[in-house]
Amino acid sequence: MRIAVFPGSFDPITLGHFDIVERAVPLFDKIIIAIGQNSQKNYMFSLEQRKEFIRNTFKDFPNVEVDNFEGLTIDYCRSKNVNFILRGLRNPADFEFEKAIAQTNRTLTQDNKIETIFLLTSSGKSFISSSIVREIITFKGDYELLVPQAVRV
Repeated sequence: MRIAVFPGSFDPITLGHFDIVERAVPLFDKIIIAIGQNSQKNYMFSLEQRKEFIRNTFKDFPNVEVDNFEGLTIDYCRSKNVNFILRGLRNPADFEFEKAIAQTNRTLTQDNKIETIFLLTSSGKSFISSSIVREIITFKGDYELLVPQAVRV
């Protein structure tokens, strides 16, 4: 079974995230959207809110599930017996950052059983980031064009 983990903080999930998952659905038997806990981050939305946003966004996708984890993504993948990490790339800076993480993960998984799969975000969504959305929400701007319906609170 081909299972991918799509890790992130999803604070909140954006149309860019949706784009990546929607396009990856035909490639995998199951996709686990895994909300990681980053000790360095202060979150705008609670873990439960983020899980609910994602569940509602993908309610019509039977092979997409939501989970959360603490620690290293590769340890989470091992615990779920997953061989693929799904990541989206918006720009060259994302590529350099994600390449370093993917290479580190390959080094840490000496058996090379966990592979990172990159998808380019569709051009119309490549400018969207959760941090931009949070900034717009903070200053009471119109963020609704950047997030799935479930996030429009």
